This record gives sequence, structure tokens and C-alpha cells, in this order.
Amino acid sequence: MTASPNPIEQSFELAAARCADLTPQVYQRLFEAHPEARAMFRSQGSELVMGSMLALAIEAVLDFAAERRGHFRLIACEAASHEAYGTSRELFIAFFAIIRDTLRDLLGNEWSGDIARAWDALLVEIDAFAVPA
Repeated sequence: MTASPNPIEQSFELAAARCADLTPQVYQRLFEAHPEARAMFRSQGSELVMGSMLALAIEAVLDFAAERRGHFRLIACEAASHEAYGTSRELFIAFFAIIRDTLRDLLGNEWSGDIARAWDALLVEIDAFAVPA
């Protein structure tokens, strides 16, 4: 398998070789950084919801960082729906930085300058894109 030339895709490919499921790590980091987020998940079945939310977020990020075929639009839609549920825009946007930080820690020495710069730029773009209409 050839590595993707896209640094965002590379970060996920490298992470996938080390970790089958990012969900526990991402949500542990989220709840540590934003304890108020824990109350947003019911106790029964929340693992499925968290896994699904993360999978959709990753799919949207990968599309946003690449060809933008349509899945990236989920970011703006979910920003609006999360706001309707009482999730602050700041917390919604922070979730993407949490994903980045989890990948960075998982990759260790393989977290390159190119990957870091691509993620920094991507987070700025996501923040601008998810502005409510």
C-alpha cells in the first residue's frame, strides 16, 4: 500500500497502523479537556454514538482535506445541529483539534512538520467553514 501524498490522510493511515479504534482515546481527551461534554452522552449505548460521531467526523475531515466531494458539508450541518442541541460552537470546533492531538500523540516521531502544518491549516479552514449562516 502506497502512502497518501495528503498529510491529513497520512496521519490517519499511520494511526490506523497503530490503533484499530481511536474512539476511546479521542473521547478520553475530549472529556479531560471539556468535562461538560460527558453529560451530553447518555450512559447506555453512548459508545456506539461516540464511535459513529467520530467516524462521520473523520470522513468529513478527509473529504474537506482532499477533493471535497460532499462529505465535508457535514461539518457545517453538524455545527448547526449541535448548536440546536446546546453544544457551543467552540466545543464543536474543539472536537477536531482533539482528533488532531490524539493523532499527534499516537504518531509520536512520525508526526512530521508537513502533517502538523496541514492540520493547523485545516483547523483554521474548518473554523471558518463552520460559521453559522
